[in-house]
Amino acid sequence: MGLNNGKKEKKESSGIKWFITIFVIAFILSIIFSFISTTAITKLSIIPAFIVLVLVVLLGIIFDIIGVAVTVGKESDFNAMAAKKIPGAKTSLNMIKNSAKVSNICADVIGDIAGVLSGSISALISMKITSSMNLDFNIQFIISAIVASLTIGGKAIGKGIAQNNTTKIVGFVGKVLKIFGREK
Repeated sequence: MGLNNGKKEKKESSGIKWFITIFVIAFILSIIFSFISTTAITKLSIIPAFIVLVLVVLLGIIFDIIGVAVTVGKESDFNAMAAKKIPGAKTSLNMIKNSAKVSNICADVIGDIAGVLSGSISALISMKITSSMNLDFNIQFIISAIVASLTIGGKAIGKGIAQNNTTKIVGFVGKVLKIFGREK
């Protein structure tokens, strides 16, 4: 009975450590991305600001796709590749073995930060449009609704892409991470 309590305590301790780690990562990334994007957006004209907005939305969708692909991926798909020493296969295998954490970082941390950023960027863009066109009403509601719809629709399509192309997506991410020296 004492052995089970030790495992339970270790699991709870690991969960608390993960919460603290992910909290700190999300906090720091949010500050950095918010500062950079809002500072950049205030200095840009409307068209380049829209381009940044689209890139932020795409970033959220892409990382959501990666998070889903890692979650539904199968170790067996990458065991053979790793045995054949295919570049990135070990990294891909490790991503799948740690799918809950990888998905949390990709879909929740990066995806949610992208969602918050797209909201603040759309607000800044709507203020630019309202002031540059001397409008009597704020178009933020319309822009925010468009951004939310594109994000939700993009993630809905992305989930299907992730489920149907899991091995390709996770394999590609593994290769990219290998290039940056993440494979052991």
